[in-house]
Amino acid sequence: MKIVADESVDKQIVDQLRFEGHDILFVTELSTQASNDDTVLLRSRESNAVLLTADEDFGELVFRQQRLHSGVVLIRLAGLEAETKAELAATAFERHADELKLGFAVLSRRALRLRKRPL
Repeated sequence: MKIVADESVDKQIVDQLRFEGHDILFVTELSTQASNDDTVLLRSRESNAVLLTADEDFGELVFRQQRLHSGVVLIRLAGLEAETKAELAATAFERHADELKLGFAVLSRRALRLRKRPL
């Protein structure tokens, strides 16, 4: 699966997803300057990639400003070890890959909640 990982995503998560065979563009690897959220969301949409982020501001862009996207996964795994976060993210992408392009998902330690885009 094609994924754009925002700079807020732990490198261990990116490494694990790459190991699992996903095609990931990690924003942190592109430049030393922070990318603005609009640019990151646009890049993921133009690449037809799911956006992976830990930045809640993307919820504002998607829901309030109704920006177009090709799927967003918000990671809410604060307080967990990096390896545990990576395992949970990899499992979510393995089990729900097709669904993730359909809307806005929130990955927590208990569940993956998905709110589908209106048709």
